[in-house]
Amino acid sequence: MDKAKLLFLLETIARGDVSPEAALETLKDLPYADLGFARVDSHRSLRHGHAEVIFCPGKTAEQIASIAQRLRETHDLVIASRADGALSGEVLKLCPCARYEAGARAIVFGDMPDTAAGAPVVNVVTAGTADIPVAEECALFLNAASVPVQRLYDVGVAGIHRLLDNLDLLRKGAITVVCAGMDGALPSVVGGILEGPVIAVPTSVGYGAAFEGLAPLLSMLNSCAAGITVVNIDNGFGAAYAALRMHNALAARDLQLFSKQLF
Repeated sequence: MDKAKLLFLLETIARGDVSPEAALETLKDLPYADLGFARVDSHRSLRHGHAEVIFCPGKTAEQIASIAQRLRETHDLVIASRADGALSGEVLKLCPCARYEAGARAIVFGDMPDTAAGAPVVNVVTAGTADIPVAEECALFLNAASVPVQRLYDVGVAGIHRLLDNLDLLRKGAITVVCAGMDGALPSVVGGILEGPVIAVPTSVGYGAAFEGLAPLLSMLNSCAAGITVVNIDNGFGAAYAALRMHNALAARDLQLFSKQLF
């Protein structure tokens, strides 16, 4: 159950519109619902602010649909990640109201929220076009949290002038996610230029010696630019949630500063 729905339920109890017994029935599945093949974490949004995400590989279409339907009982928006076209087609037959976001390889159950006006912007950057699917996964989860996203794709070090031409744009972002395969050098360059947090995502793009993302992962871990956060190979989802934790801290700071100015 998300925070807004729980708060609404508590308010209805306080007004006497809902009995404590009825409220207890609503909350009976906290902190999780046992579906037999999965224990659905309905409590996660209360801890982290966002619903549990369904990881599709290894699951059947029926399992994905069942988990999504259970989560949707208490959440307005649920996302299933890493779904290919064939699997998503089977899921959409079971859940016709859902939709497939092919660029991010994700199935979305529910409506995406509006972008929060005035919220800190997150840059999502790629070294090459082949890195875009990982970047789009990241952008989708940021948008699902109402975070404004600024995309800048195909600006790798093989043509560094493409990045340098867009520095003014990048500096408008509070946090920057950089997705890169091959040699994985772009996050170091970006981290040496920008002031804000940089999250590096190694991708499995590259020839044999890239070892399906291991080489860029090691490059990013050994970055000369201090303070770069590195997530796992192809983990756009993990990068988004790392950015969200930072974003929440920035938003809370900005709110405190605004309150001080008012009073």
